[in-house]
Amino acid sequence: MKDKKWLRLLAYVTGLVNQELLLQNEYLAAENRILRAHLPARLRLSDAERSALAEIGKRLGRKALAQIACVAKPDTILVWYRRPIAGKFDGSRQRTYPGRPRIGPQIDALIVRMARENSGWG
Repeated sequence: MKDKKWLRLLAYVTGLVNQELLLQNEYLAAENRILRAHLPARLRLSDAERSALAEIGKRLGRKALAQIACVAKPDTILVWYRRPIAGKFDGSRQRTYPGRPRIGPQIDALIVRMARENSGWG
């Protein structure tokens, strides 16, 4: 009997917390819209800012982003998330380029020194 009262109390408290969080989110979204109206038409975001928005946007999902995203379209935010992930698997690290491999700076310095010391070598 006590367990049921405890569960009911827990459900009530949880419901209040969820309702409060929803109200806070609604307020922040409205405040965001008002502030965005006072800013210039386009915001320039750094890569770190895009990455932070992309991480949160991925966890939220497209539907939730469609309701709250003001900086960019939901698809754009999700592309910001996918682009670095795709870069890990594009094979660019294993790609070899045509031509002779570059020589190290020590060998380059040695060649220049030998050329200066022996100017009659051709």
